[in-house]
Amino acid sequence: MSQILRINERIRVQKVRLIDENSEQVGIVSIDEALGRAKSVEMDLVEVAPEADPPVCRLMNYGKFKYKQKKKKTQKQRVVQLKELRIRPKTGEHDIQTKIRQARKFLENKDRVLVMMLFKGRERAHSDMGDSVLNQFAVELEDIAKVEKDRISDDRRMGIILSPK
Repeated sequence: MSQILRINERIRVQKVRLIDENSEQVGIVSIDEALGRAKSVEMDLVEVAPEADPPVCRLMNYGKFKYKQKKKKTQKQRVVQLKELRIRPKTGEHDIQTKIRQARKFLENKDRVLVMMLFKGRERAHSDMGDSVLNQFAVELEDIAKVEKDRISDDRRMGIILSPK
């Protein structure tokens, strides 16, 4: 709400559509009746939709409302991160399952996951082993993730990027 809201006696119309403190519509009432009702429940009468006919006013704690708006505005947006998991062709099945559980946690936190298969020496001749393990990651995490980039590869490594659905 970038506009300045009018409150209590600053509202200069005869009739308003009133919404009470429980977010229930009361109906169209005179401004005096609305102000009286606001005072009786110790709240402010705030004009939330001045362009409506008649304007819509709500009973609320205006100081608390402004505080929440300011807090929401200054609250930092969460930055999506790219988390990397490294595995080798000779990594055991249990360790791969552990890495899959780790990837699931990252994906549930709305982060992207880069799964890298690293090859050393003669392992480079067995890229089919790397393919099968990366496929296993994609299949086991398909309920919460989709493959964003498939088969990133060069001589010594190959990988996939998974992003949350």
